[in-house]
Amino acid sequence: MISNAVSDIGKVRDKNEDSFFISGSNDPYMLYIVADGMGGHNAGEVASSLAVDTVKQFFDKHYVSLQKTDEMIEKFMREAIANSNACVLNESHLHLDESGMGTTMTLLLIENGKFYIGHIGDSRAYIIRDHNIEQITEDHSLVSQMVKEGKLSANEARVHPLKNIITRALGIDFDINIDVYIRDVSQGDIVILCTDGLSNMVTDSEILEEYMKNDIVAASNNLVGFSNERGGYDNITIVVVKC
Repeated sequence: MISNAVSDIGKVRDKNEDSFFISGSNDPYMLYIVADGMGGHNAGEVASSLAVDTVKQFFDKHYVSLQKTDEMIEKFMREAIANSNACVLNESHLHLDESGMGTTMTLLLIENGKFYIGHIGDSRAYIIRDHNIEQITEDHSLVSQMVKEGKLSANEARVHPLKNIITRALGIDFDINIDVYIRDVSQGDIVILCTDGLSNMVTDSEILEEYMKNDIVAASNNLVGFSNERGGYDNITIVVVKC
């Protein structure tokens, strides 16, 4: 199992409001997170960082004693994300300049030979297997909903002026709807977590091509480069795990 992360401010933004986490060798879990913050001033940066830190703390406190069944792990992941949501909401209520801040979150846990993916917002999880790429998560965004309803094509959605409007996020409401996906791990699988600073600028086929012909570090760096060459309109974060 090898992993890598890269996070880049892009070419337009004044600061990087993305956050991420990669488990180290001393952690009792294999956990990987990306979060894309939103809000005025530095609030997006605060929201994403707080959300990631809060999930890690929840895992640090409770994971060792967790019963490692599919049902209990899914419940645990929902609790970790919900707890993170409450912390972001409470912080935004305490500080006027952080009011209305929020963040996406996509996290990957590897346990029992399975991938457990928790997700809210429009950051993404992809899996590359047998020379094919699949987007595991569903974007919680206005244009994604319009594509589902047949009002837009996928290509139209990529350039739609409302593509940055998300319909679910942490920090917006105490009652949140979290998606959880469970997949078996196969040798050679590559799982990619990324913010929309990447997925809005490159195609799925380009992501596949890079990870097929390069190691995960070079592929990730190349994809960040592509995104910046095409405008770099947003922060770009990629976390990748190869099994």
